[in-house]
Amino acid sequence: MFQRGAPRIRAFSEAVGMVSWIKCRPLLACDDGGVKLRVLGRSRALSTARRFLLALTMCVSICTAGRAQSVLTYHASADRSGNYVMPGLTFERASKLHRDFFFDGRIAGSVYAQPLFWRSKRTGRPLVIVATESNNVYALDASTGKPLWKRHLGQPVGLSKLPCGNIDPIGITGTPVIDESRAALYLDAMIDTGSGLHAQHMLFGLSLEDGSTLPGFPIDVAQVLGAQGMSFAPRVQNQRGALVTAEGTLFVPYGGHFGDCGAYHGWVVGVQLDPPHSVKAWSTRGIGGGIWAPGGIAYDGRALIVATGNTEDVRDFADGEAVILLNPDLKTSDDPRTFFAPADWQGLDSADADLGGANPLTFNIRDAAGEARFVLALGKDGKAYLLNRDNLGGVGGALKVVPVSRSAIRTSPSVYPAYSGVFVAFRGAGIACPVSNQRPNLTVLRIQAHPSPTLSTAWCGAFDGRGSPAVTTTDGRSNPVVWIVGAEGDNRLHGFRGDTGEPLFTGGGADEAMGNVRRFSTILAAFGKLFVAADDRVYAFKL
Repeated sequence: MFQRGAPRIRAFSEAVGMVSWIKCRPLLACDDGGVKLRVLGRSRALSTARRFLLALTMCVSICTAGRAQSVLTYHASADRSGNYVMPGLTFERASKLHRDFFFDGRIAGSVYAQPLFWRSKRTGRPLVIVATESNNVYALDASTGKPLWKRHLGQPVGLSKLPCGNIDPIGITGTPVIDESRAALYLDAMIDTGSGLHAQHMLFGLSLEDGSTLPGFPIDVAQVLGAQGMSFAPRVQNQRGALVTAEGTLFVPYGGHFGDCGAYHGWVVGVQLDPPHSVKAWSTRGIGGGIWAPGGIAYDGRALIVATGNTEDVRDFADGEAVILLNPDLKTSDDPRTFFAPADWQGLDSADADLGGANPLTFNIRDAAGEARFVLALGKDGKAYLLNRDNLGGVGGALKVVPVSRSAIRTSPSVYPAYSGVFVAFRGAGIACPVSNQRPNLTVLRIQAHPSPTLSTAWCGAFDGRGSPAVTTTDGRSNPVVWIVGAEGDNRLHGFRGDTGEPLFTGGGADEAMGNVRRFSTILAAFGKLFVAADDRVYAFKL
């Protein structure tokens, strides 16, 4: 029998020694700041083999937290896949998720942007980075939720000072982006300059180590574009979409405010990250055509891809209701291989049925017949448009157009592997759901490439809210769990088995509800936890 005292202590000491021998990260790498070993029941003194197994188990636990990958951009990657790898988050363990009540997470301001995750190379500290509409940026300790630094970037703009909109005040809306090589955070903040009704969009570069402003920043967007002869009207432009970095350049998308007021355009502004921070830009030819979706710009390693909304008072196609491929130099052409618009784009304009309500999603399907490169666009008209990424097809050139939702699709989708194809999850009231339910607000499509592209509804899930779905897998494809937040609904976190739609987690107990979560909110999966940002607080859920 396992005796009290020395044998037990010696067994534990030897196990810890083995942890050291296999060169695990220090205990401080664990997400709770340390490790506790609990020996349950009575047994014989641990054999050497069992002690080694115990040590190895401890090592896996310690090193998994220590190796937690940074999340540098919206939905985990520049292609906006929304697929987070969480090695321990199996189907069974997902059902046992619970809120981490020891995580503080208090901040100031409403949050529409997704939090990001980064580990300091200088201190080793794991940070959750969150930006608010009050123009506050926080670096929270990922273990405790306590702020390690905070920056206030300027007075946000009150809704009364804008011609229209539905965010009050408006400060940082789009999800920032991290450049890990520079240990830098980049974002757009709308700032009240105090001069009458004047408001400006300012681009900031911040050091992730301490929040200090990097040399050459902030950049006044209207001012630098005006110096190049381009007219950017900051009061009617809104920055809702996620930023991205590619080829040493920061790219920032813009649309308008809720209500479509003023002569706004869809813009992509590119800022060279190396001094002197030269600026270039592309904008829609027609008034309107905003880049609205929270996922903003997708980047597939070759090109930037955006989806635009409705244009106004145009007779000929002027870049609205479109999926547009932009080279990193932001130069475009009328080549139909580089853009797509539905054949009825004018009707969509008239109905305000934006194609740009959801960001385009890029993915490849590799099967026995070869590899195909796709873009999927989802519209407020409830349709899915499957496109060939190597030839978008111009007006009416989709590979497949399928009605998939009875409601407008406005949030960001996610993609994850399926047998001989992929699954795509989006927030919308699904059509042709295999099993009927009362609130099919989460829809998952199955897409296959060969012998010809097919698109069908795989399953539908019921929840109350307006979040954007994201997926966790244990290795990129196994144990897929689709997570979605009941934003502006039940304000709870929901998890569904990704292959069947079986509910795994429905938000926890009465004490695990969150405060007001803003529309389009999505999870951050990192450091062995799921993080959700709400008004004035970031919540953490753990196994």
